[in-house]
Amino acid sequence: MKAMSIVITGANGKLGSLIIERLLQKVAADQIVACVRDLEKGKHFHEYGIEVRLCDYDKPDTLEQAFAGASKLLFIASSNQDDTIRLRQHAHVIEAAKKSKVEQLLFTSFAFLEQDSISTSHLYMATEHAILTAGMPYTFLRNSLYTDFVGVLGLDAAIAAGELRIAPGDWSFNTVTRDDLARGIAAVLSEGDHRNKIYELTASRPWTFDDLAAALSDLSGKSVVLQEDAGIQNWIFGFLRKINTSSTSTDLERLIGGPVTPLKESIKPFIAL
Repeated sequence: MKAMSIVITGANGKLGSLIIERLLQKVAADQIVACVRDLEKGKHFHEYGIEVRLCDYDKPDTLEQAFAGASKLLFIASSNQDDTIRLRQHAHVIEAAKKSKVEQLLFTSFAFLEQDSISTSHLYMATEHAILTAGMPYTFLRNSLYTDFVGVLGLDAAIAAGELRIAPGDWSFNTVTRDDLARGIAAVLSEGDHRNKIYELTASRPWTFDDLAAALSDLSGKSVVLQEDAGIQNWIFGFLRKINTSSTSTDLERLIGGPVTPLKESIKPFIAL
């Protein structure tokens, strides 16, 4: 029986690195292939016994060889800021995966993207459509917004002032940590048959800014109250209004076999205690 080969693109990125870390707890290192744009920066994977291959979305000639023999190819979406370039890069990956006869293509998409109004959602939808058109067995791993976004809200300043200032609105959030997503994706890569499935990888219950203020109060030992401010100048609120931050799914909790990381634990890296 042929040994499973799990090929992971973007292996040096934050999410890719965490997925490999979690995957090593489930499968042998010689079943994992780390694909990176810079082989020198991927050398540390050799210490675990992981094969490292060159994989540059902008250089199609690197991709077919990188994906050779893949039982499962985890295609982590490009981080390029230009969606036109990203779409071209994604097309390169899908074409190479088909030529390489990848047995299953898994793509990190975006949760509930049909309900969003940002251009990036069109990119993810187009990529999913291209994968379906290519005819390979697929799995769409639709990741929620990372809880990391709280880092731009000025949490330390909120603790110091005793108030968390937000734009008016009925806000609720389905976010999770990168590590929770890595745990779920590692489970899909290593356990069971997930071919031709779509997973909405979000929290199973949304949290609110009231919850965030309460968590800040608990962690700091100081009272932090919520204050709506119609004049607040922070780009994040305009962005949040354009994406579906409230719809939830139990997919991620089912995959990891338990609850996601609580909000209070998730925000600790973003405050100075």
